[in-house]
This record gives sequence, C-alpha cells and structure tokens, in this order.
Amino acid sequence: MQLFYNPELNKTTKTFNFSKDESRHIVKVLRKSTGDTLMITNGIGWTFEAEVVIPNHNKCVMNVQSSKYVQPKDYSVHLAVSPTKMNDRYEWFLEKATEIGVTKITPIISHNSERKVVKTERFEKIIQSAMKQSLNPYLPTLGAAVTFAEFLKSPQKGKTFIAHCAAGEKHAFKDQIEPGTSITILIGPEGDFSSQEISTALENNYMPVSLGNSRLRTETAAIVACHTIQLCNE
Repeated sequence: MQLFYNPELNKTTKTFNFSKDESRHIVKVLRKSTGDTLMITNGIGWTFEAEVVIPNHNKCVMNVQSSKYVQPKDYSVHLAVSPTKMNDRYEWFLEKATEIGVTKITPIISHNSERKVVKTERFEKIIQSAMKQSLNPYLPTLGAAVTFAEFLKSPQKGKTFIAHCAAGEKHAFKDQIEPGTSITILIGPEGDFSSQEISTALENNYMPVSLGNSRLRTETAAIVACHTIQLCNE
C-alpha cells in the first residue's frame, strides 16, 4: 500500500484535488487513472480512501470514499537534537526517527554546535516522505531551531533527560523509561554539551542519562534514544 499526504483533508471532505507536483507523480509516474483508489492521510490521525475522478497531471481530482481515525499513542517522544556539521547526517536522523515514531523534533543550537543556521524547508519534506513510507497517519512536528538556553525555558511534557558524554553520575536511559509516559531528551553536537549547559539542564530537572557504553555520533544517539523509547512501550 502507498500512502499520500494532504493536510487540508478532514472528516467532512468529499472532493479534493492534489497539488501540481503530487498530481504529476500520481498520473505520470504511477499512471493512476479514473476509478483507481488511493490512501491519503492528513497527518493528524485521519486516513482516507479516495477514488480518482479526473486524472489530470496538473490537478488530479479525487472523491473520498471512506475515512478512518487512528488514535494517537498515549505518550509523546520529543527529541531535541543539535544540528550536525554535515546536513545529510541530520536528514538521515529525521527520516529514521519519523519511521520509528517520533512525535516532535527540535533543532537546538548549543555552545559547541558547528552549524548555527538551520533551514527547515527540506527537513519538512524529508519528514513527510518518511511518514508516508512508514504508513504513519501522524506527521511529526518539526520545531523551529532555538538556542539551548531558550529551549530550557519552554515547558515540556512528561520526563526530561539530557544525554551527554562528560564525567559524572548518569543513569541508564532504558531503566528510566516508564511506558505510557511522555519523554523529552536532549542530544548534543559533535563536541557534546558544554559543562555549563549540562549544569543548567540539571538545575532545570533534566536527568543525566547514558545511552550505552559506546561513544555515539549525534544522529546515532538520537536514533538509539528514539528506538529505546519505542521498545519500552511495546
């Protein structure tokens, strides 16, 4: 099954059309014609079965045949991850975290971040593509890039953690996860968080955790954290 995305759909929608780019893909590439059916999500839990009525490559018109709502998970996963020096590594993380089931991703700019400017337009497309590939009716939220200090000022749901490589007492992350409880975890840049950032996080009730014995790249650490949360909730 192939899943398409249209954020404008809702449970009362009867007829709609895809954008020019999506229409071209459906008609020219996939060669869909009148009477063919597609599965579409609006990214907020609804899936729709719709029939092609006008297979125009500039404006493919669809009629909704049925709709279904999928209840969200009883917990959320918020990954606050510093941008990597190489963009393709962060894009890989976005794709895989979306497939695993992340709820929200926020790029955080910390003291040792080598990339200080984040352009999210391409990131959004990668997340949308991964959502469709994994048949997930929920589109993860991509937050605006913020500084580490700004992020700590914003309230978060559930339990909050910081994963770092500095010396000091740390708890095994997997042992701190309570099924059904929302989690926010901070993942630092290639040079790790600064000692001041770690201290500030602890002062703001972020628990220091370890993701294992190996020293992990930023994007790998984020995926390990995301997957660990998923496994502990199965």
